[in-house]
Amino acid sequence: MSEKRPIPLVIGIAGGSGSGKTTVANVILERVGRDRIAYLPHDAYYRDLTDLPPNQRAEINFDHPDSLETSLLIEHIQRLKQWQPIDLPVYDFTTHTRTSRTIRVEPKRVIIVEGILIFAEPALRALFDVKIFVDTDPDIRFIRRLQRDITERGRTTESVIKQYLSTVRPMHLDFVEPSKRYADVIIPEGGMNTVALDMVISRIQALLQEEDSLTQEVTRP
Repeated sequence: MSEKRPIPLVIGIAGGSGSGKTTVANVILERVGRDRIAYLPHDAYYRDLTDLPPNQRAEINFDHPDSLETSLLIEHIQRLKQWQPIDLPVYDFTTHTRTSRTIRVEPKRVIIVEGILIFAEPALRALFDVKIFVDTDPDIRFIRRLQRDITERGRTTESVIKQYLSTVRPMHLDFVEPSKRYADVIIPEGGMNTVALDMVISRIQALLQEEDSLTQEVTRP
């Protein structure tokens, strides 16, 4: 009998901007094994704003679900679950445009999807086997966002503060914080919480072992 491939385990990691989602994802990547994980950041799926003049691009509310092409992300997760590769978009945050480049992502045993709004979308939320919410104090999140946007995205301090007050904070209260109730696990302080991460990683490894055992039973002649 031919070997039956197990259905990949899909893990969603949500939380406010600057909460430490990427740190949590990286810890899981290192400890579960990068060779076993396909990583999809929701940030890669921002809509292409090439058709808008630069001054209008900066006025878009990037913290609202409508700013992201979530339907494409859902399609990509479904393809990876069927053991088909996908081409991850590459977004340029300095110009608010989707570049012509893509990154080939091969299907793996685990799919990690990370983003602030991934639990706010019912169709996307339904695809997750494990939902993790990284919960961090607002002042810490703001400081991290300020540092990141200045160093990595070429923003000024004034523009980061303006965006935080006009869209980031209101959208966090409207969409991100309410989506916390859908989480299976809430991790306070993100990657600094080694006890919570140990428990999450142990659970992921146990789920993988369970699926491996079931697959072996199904394929045994």
